[in-house]
Amino acid sequence: MFRGRRSTSHEDEQVDDADILASSVTSLGSRHYIDPEEQIATRAAWLYFVAGLTQAQIGKKLGINRTRVNRVLAQARDQGLVQINITGRLASCVELEDRLSQRFGLQEAVVVPTPPDQDMIPQVIATAAAAVLSQRLKNGMSVGVGWGRTLRLSIQSVPRRRLDRLSVVSLLGGLTRGSAMNPHETASHLADLLGGQCYYVAAPALTDTESTRNLLIAQPMLREIFERGAKVDLAFLSVGALTPGCTMSRVGLITRSEVDDLLRAGAVGDICAHWINVEGQLVDHPLNARAMALPPHYLKSIPCVVIASGGRTKAQVLHGVLKGGMCKVLITDEQAAKTILAMDPA
Repeated sequence: MFRGRRSTSHEDEQVDDADILASSVTSLGSRHYIDPEEQIATRAAWLYFVAGLTQAQIGKKLGINRTRVNRVLAQARDQGLVQINITGRLASCVELEDRLSQRFGLQEAVVVPTPPDQDMIPQVIATAAAAVLSQRLKNGMSVGVGWGRTLRLSIQSVPRRRLDRLSVVSLLGGLTRGSAMNPHETASHLADLLGGQCYYVAAPALTDTESTRNLLIAQPMLREIFERGAKVDLAFLSVGALTPGCTMSRVGLITRSEVDDLLRAGAVGDICAHWINVEGQLVDHPLNARAMALPPHYLKSIPCVVIASGGRTKAQVLHGVLKGGMCKVLITDEQAAKTILAMDPA
């Protein structure tokens, strides 16, 4: 791990106390394969965050244009090659953290500045979430995990270390087609990083009918997984907004007409593949009876439920999980935090 303090010119973003984790060599038997693209990304990250070069200087040194330098630095963040810890705390964020904790009885709230580029919200929240998760992981723990882009990015930034007797339990079924956000991939990646045992829900996240769901969940193997999920020490989850382009819709789990039906039923988003309203109650909709996932009411009895999500579109569903008592630790951004607090005035 490389540590360095970065102070840039006006043309580059300022980043302090950058922790750069560069793991670029993959062992293949007695040989070593080096990915050229990963090497460029790692070198660019080193030169930018540690050596203090500008993007223009890096481009000249590596023989690539500045547009590509910008792209590979973004790639380094997305792939977990770069992990950034900002030691200073913003007063405005601290105030929001205190208000959220007091209003909703949280163990902890972490609020990060909302980036100008809305597409970067999952990444900045993921960076903070990885630090919170890493601090709370202990030997002998059982960890339940959900799915989504923010969780995937978070786990990419969790440092690799071995914990004794640790288990990871997926809290919902998988997708029927390949996706980097597949719940199975999220759970297995975290288990691999920590040397833990992984337990999957060997079924789709959403069944075709309620009777199929009841038939599957009655099987001893799946019943055991859900029993494990209900008893985890820590759950690491995100939430999904309810919009035409939401994750559930993009991966083909729900249709546009089902989105409209859910909106009419009062749903504002989902947690663990279950649709809830702004007060944290399950809405009356057939999709909730088809979810192969841990029902949200079980989250209330889990000692620590960490939810990482943000952006204005997630404010209503985050308000729901907070009001419903399904969250103990919240990691979000300023924009979402202010919107949540405005929805529930003292």
